[in-house]
Amino acid sequence: MKEQKQVFIISSEFPPQPGGIGNHAYNLAKHLQNHGKTVTVLTDNRSVSGSDEIQFDANCAFKVVRVPVTKPRIFMYLLRFWKALQLIKKHNILIVSGKFPIWLGAILSLVSSLKKIAIVHGTEVNFKKNLLKKSIDFALNRYQKIIAVSNHTKNLLTPNNQLKCVVIPNGFDPDKFDSTREQEIDLEGNPALITVGNVTERKGQLNVIKQLPHLRKVFPELHYHIVGLPTQKEEFLKEAAALKVAQHITFHGVVPDVLLKTYLLKSTIFVMLSSETATGDVEGFGIAVLEANYLGIPAIGATNCGIEDAVLEGKSGHLINYNDSEAFVNAITSILKSKEVYKKEAIKWGNKHCWENVIQEYLKNLEF
Repeated sequence: MKEQKQVFIISSEFPPQPGGIGNHAYNLAKHLQNHGKTVTVLTDNRSVSGSDEIQFDANCAFKVVRVPVTKPRIFMYLLRFWKALQLIKKHNILIVSGKFPIWLGAILSLVSSLKKIAIVHGTEVNFKKNLLKKSIDFALNRYQKIIAVSNHTKNLLTPNNQLKCVVIPNGFDPDKFDSTREQEIDLEGNPALITVGNVTERKGQLNVIKQLPHLRKVFPELHYHIVGLPTQKEEFLKEAAALKVAQHITFHGVVPDVLLKTYLLKSTIFVMLSSETATGDVEGFGIAVLEANYLGIPAIGATNCGIEDAVLEGKSGHLINYNDSEAFVNAITSILKSKEVYKKEAIKWGNKHCWENVIQEYLKNLEF
């Protein structure tokens, strides 16, 4: 009889707060639990009141343990370590996801011999400061296995850590959209481009905005829709105003899934022209690309980041250099000429990455 897997996941992010690492950790926990594993998640409590987290956790089939964010942060780190030390005794597999959890898992390895897996997304293994980079490399040496969410992320690892690294692409949960109906809303623009994600330098909305003057010369009715937390909205609006394209951009903010589904279905092409920041912040994969593909929306993504693994070139969309306007125009033209072909391939590609398929790779790697 096989040993029952007691899986302990430590994640730096977790729903209901937004974030790709949290989205990944939640779906990993959910699907491992669905496949007969007993899962406990240790993560932060990020809202002020904590009521959102309490309600969310109550609907999870697995156990979620939260650590409140406090000032000074040292008390939060100590409490997180103490809770992890208590929980680790009840499990036989540790999975960490995010920067601090990688360090925490390495420290726990000094007092526990349980199997350890580190999931790396991108930024946490791409620090520009030498001391931080060496500390992460040293911590990853304490893990028996590393899982990277893209080939780009794997290539950011040191050669020794690449030897024990496998790539398991990010997945998405179709339930997010299957339970909602499209609303009667029209999106401005022909074509209507859309990006979903935190409005930041890394996500690439500004890269698209900078190319709008050139794009509109070819596609005069084009409109760009931006959905997501408006972190750098005002900064990007100033750039758009300077380029005289502000009237061709709509910031929608954070929207519920039912509205997100509608916006995606009403759009023509999903765009994510992410680029690495000066501090090494980099897009590890791009779950939002797959969500759009699942709904039949082809994508244009950037090269030289994890999005290369999220777009099937010439099938689900196209990959271009984030500042190549001519390539951008050519990609849009190609998609518009063969809308139905791209739609069919996008749906096929999206379905390939649903979590029910992705979890099979994780189950194989939990048996190491």
